[in-house]
Amino acid sequence: MKKIGIGYEKYKEFIDDDMYYIDKTMLINDVVEKGGKVTLFTRPRRFGKTLALSMLRTFFELEYDYNGNVIDKKRYFEGKKIMGASDKILSMMGKYPVIKLSLKSAKQPDFREAVLQLRDEIVLEIDRHNYLKDSDKLSGTEKNLLKELSVTRKRGELKNENELREEIGRYATALKTLSVCLKKYHNENVIILLDEYDVPLENAYYNGFYDEMVGFIRSLFESALKTNDALQFGVVTGCLRISKESIFTGLNHLEISSVYNNGFEEAFGFTQKETEQMLIDYGIEDRIPEAKEWYDGYLFGETEIYNPWSIIKYVKSIAIKNMKFPEAYWANTSSNQIIKDMIWHADDEMKQELDILIKGGTIEKQIHEDITYDDIHESEDNLWNFLFFTGYMKKVSERRDEQNEEKIYLTMKIPNIEIRSIYTNQISSWFDKQVKETDRGVFYKAVLDGDTDAIAGYVTKLLKKSISVFDNDEAFYHGLFLSLLYGTPDYQPRSNREEGDGRPDIVLYPENPQDPAIIFEIKTRKKFNEMEAGLREAYDQIRDKKYEEGVLEDGYMGVKSYGICFCKKSCIVGVYEGLSGR
Repeated sequence: MKKIGIGYEKYKEFIDDDMYYIDKTMLINDVVEKGGKVTLFTRPRRFGKTLALSMLRTFFELEYDYNGNVIDKKRYFEGKKIMGASDKILSMMGKYPVIKLSLKSAKQPDFREAVLQLRDEIVLEIDRHNYLKDSDKLSGTEKNLLKELSVTRKRGELKNENELREEIGRYATALKTLSVCLKKYHNENVIILLDEYDVPLENAYYNGFYDEMVGFIRSLFESALKTNDALQFGVVTGCLRISKESIFTGLNHLEISSVYNNGFEEAFGFTQKETEQMLIDYGIEDRIPEAKEWYDGYLFGETEIYNPWSIIKYVKSIAIKNMKFPEAYWANTSSNQIIKDMIWHADDEMKQELDILIKGGTIEKQIHEDITYDDIHESEDNLWNFLFFTGYMKKVSERRDEQNEEKIYLTMKIPNIEIRSIYTNQISSWFDKQVKETDRGVFYKAVLDGDTDAIAGYVTKLLKKSISVFDNDEAFYHGLFLSLLYGTPDYQPRSNREEGDGRPDIVLYPENPQDPAIIFEIKTRKKFNEMEAGLREAYDQIRDKKYEEGVLEDGYMGVKSYGICFCKKSCIVGVYEGLSGR
């Protein structure tokens, strides 16, 4: 079996090391034939965008070996689909100078460090073409300009904001400068590949310097992609389309391919056929239904797509490491900050919609791609749009507004089990925080006084604030009640400790043996009219398993027992009249 290249982002490494590669080389043809002067690809994170740009660079870039000989690129594409393309496309192989820049290093805590990281990346790309600085094909002015750009001011030398702006201002047009010099040297236009363009913007939004970063990125893009006569074509990738007015000002030749558009559907992510073939190749074709349930569910245009990062992690885990169960691999690749923000600030309407989605239902929202990070939270529709375009929701169907044909509405749902786990984990964290922040004094008093109505009222009120992810999950209710009991004055809660002939759900053991121990037996029901029966089942279990006798045999002077039954966001509590009071 071929090695699975997890974490590899360079196309050449897949070929040189003979790693497993799902052929996406027809993107080369499609960028030329279907793309614009500048093509923007927006896809969810970990869907192969960086590898795709590396493949484009490998195909198009004119490269030399250490002896100054032109590198033949055909060996990197032997047996690949692109070799069946037209003579026009194949004649472009190894023909152009290429500028490749990733913006992901700008994920920094402040504007100063973020923009200087971008400056350093630009300098590295200039230095990659270091041969230009000594070329007779360039004028003295051009060579000096490149040399000046290679000499950066150290961070400690930039002592105030004016010096910082002067330094970064030198680099706002650096890609255009490099393009002009490359064209003059090679007598060919330049291809510009910009990866993860929106990482600096998302990071700046969450760290409070969004407007400053927008200004720099706009200047960089305008000079490199708009007013650049040396440009053959450009390809830009990111997770989200930032509105044209914000970043791509004046780029009327911009072609946009998102998860919603038709075109380029199979270029990113794995199709059903590709996924099945990979599982067959690694001898786990019996797991195809499981993989589909966990990692399928995306619809790019009208094409069904699997999450590629999760599939390669899944195949390696199951086929090579012999793990038994799938995991939420994609969920662990970032902080999922947007999901956290949505859940932690959800109003009642959004909580109801999340309830529907978590249970497998759908919601309908107006779709639009013109969105910026700073207006995500201005409306609920913006937030749902963000979630859709970044892979946290999938399209089920769409319709056009009969009264206003410019408005399009999508019916959406959560794509698969993996994404559902992201929502549920964040909901669980949010609810735990809600529990910790509540004043539990009233609850403790009700438990110690035997006030069943007050206990039920307190817990029900808390549940009504929640999102119904764990309805009828006894383990959730057990955990909730146990967490509420921590801090009960002069008592210590224990869970599933052996007493009598069984293990009661929770027991509060007093620090003073003269005080009664308190037993809690928890049941759940799916229907409200079955809750009284659940309470009786709890009483029967306390009696039949002799929980109270077991506590008294431990030497405690008294015991009190509660039966509790949950149904969705409701709770009833009763006192078991057995040995209670002894």
